[in-house]
Amino acid sequence: MSNRRIPTAGGRYRSGFLKSTAWLARRDRWFREHTRAHGAVACELCDGIGDARSLELHHLDYTGVDRTSRGWRSRERDEDLMPLHPACHETLHRLIDRDTVLSRQRTRRDATMIALAQLRSVTSEEVQDA
Repeated sequence: MSNRRIPTAGGRYRSGFLKSTAWLARRDRWFREHTRAHGAVACELCDGIGDARSLELHHLDYTGVDRTSRGWRSRERDEDLMPLHPACHETLHRLIDRDTVLSRQRTRRDATMIALAQLRSVTSEEVQDA
């Protein structure tokens, strides 16, 4: 088991999938629907309010993402996407990627939730110490 980003032919996750029209449309739809249903969108780590320009979506599961002969398909469930500020997203990935248990022995969803709890705990301690 691995929590690395989606394995693709040629490893084109960042340069392929994240720039595909399928992902950009799916991302826009997630923000539009979430904003309509819940109002403001907050980063799952720092709780800072953001929008489609200031937040990224972290994948809790890659089910629904695949590459076909006609290009990428992006049909993730809403609950498989999590909004994060870019710095928060990078911090989350660094923790997951450097921890062998999180990166190799947990599902992506479980690893994300464990890492978020650890990061929130550190943030709460820093606030209390200030």
